[in-house]
Amino acid sequence: MEESWQNIEECDAVMGHTYGCADTGHQVVQMHSMAWEEVRMLTGKTKAIIQVAATYIGTVVGAGFASGLSIMQFFTIYGGFGVIGMLISTALFIWIGTKMMLLARRIRAYSYQELNMYLFGPVIGRAANALSFIVLFGVTSVMLSGTGSIFEERFGLPFQLGILLSVFLTYLVMTKNLDGVLAVNVIVVPMMLFFSMIISVVYLDMNGLLQTLAIQQQQLNDWQWMISPFAYTALNFATLQAVLVPLGSEIEDESVLRWGGLLGGIGLGFMLLTSHAAMNSLMPVILLFDIPMAEVIADFGWLMQVLFLVVVYGEIFTTLVGNVFGMSRQIHSIRPLPHNVIAVTLLFACFLISQFGFAPLLSSLYDIFGYMGLFLLVILMVKRLPQT
Repeated sequence: MEESWQNIEECDAVMGHTYGCADTGHQVVQMHSMAWEEVRMLTGKTKAIIQVAATYIGTVVGAGFASGLSIMQFFTIYGGFGVIGMLISTALFIWIGTKMMLLARRIRAYSYQELNMYLFGPVIGRAANALSFIVLFGVTSVMLSGTGSIFEERFGLPFQLGILLSVFLTYLVMTKNLDGVLAVNVIVVPMMLFFSMIISVVYLDMNGLLQTLAIQQQQLNDWQWMISPFAYTALNFATLQAVLVPLGSEIEDESVLRWGGLLGGIGLGFMLLTSHAAMNSLMPVILLFDIPMAEVIADFGWLMQVLFLVVVYGEIFTTLVGNVFGMSRQIHSIRPLPHNVIAVTLLFACFLISQFGFAPLLSSLYDIFGYMGLFLLVILMVKRLPQT
């Protein structure tokens, strides 16, 4: 590069623009163009990796994650042994999540319907698809109702306003298809991580992580803590496929999926550990509260409490968007109706159900769904990736 610039300077000094000098200048311009093109490609790849990681995180987290209930139930109740479970879950999120996306890309699965048929066969695959759709529909309806509760209980606004606003925002995201899902997660997930970092400054230490009280030691007798990380991960993967499968199939560069899966899994692990450390530091009093994380930030001031409400709504909304996107993909693969028509129909149906409640049926289906998730987890562990 230095030699090329010297050649140009010599040409200018002599003021004799020979063909050789012209050729040299042309080569330098080409080299600079190639360098800028490489920078643009690297920037685009980095952006894609961040989008995949953010969408992965945003799809996993939900109301149970934000409130701390699911983390308490699966990990914190076991004290320091829960940290082992969280590390196992983090490793599974990195390994199986990445593998699911790569598998979806290599078999060109348009939705989770094609993945389940590939993994389970035609008979079990159809049953798994039907169960997935029912549970996704139920979770979406319950979460839609949850957005109304946040507006009513926390902001003093009408219940229906929260639901209708969420329906409208979800529809706007759906009009952009996968790009909309990626965009909303890139906006919301950094807020979640920022909240976790603030919590980590106060609570993330070895005492908070590893403290195991007598009441927690009693939970260790039946070895449930060893099964818990697999149950937690399996339940998440049963719903994660709604977004990870189309995400994996539409991204051509497998290195983007690998890095996105790695960073997404690490991000989830970090959020698990910070929430656990905070709640474990307040054991056993925190067991008395329905929303453990609300008690964690009670002394942080009103600004932190407002941020917490925004994070809770954001975590519900990203899961809501992911579920509607996954269901619309499944319907479109069976009957190719316009995406907007499918989205409006699904949102209207979920809106109706959210008025009456789906929770009793959902709780009974969740047990079956959990077993399906474990089956899916085991199959993905042993299934070899097809060749590219």
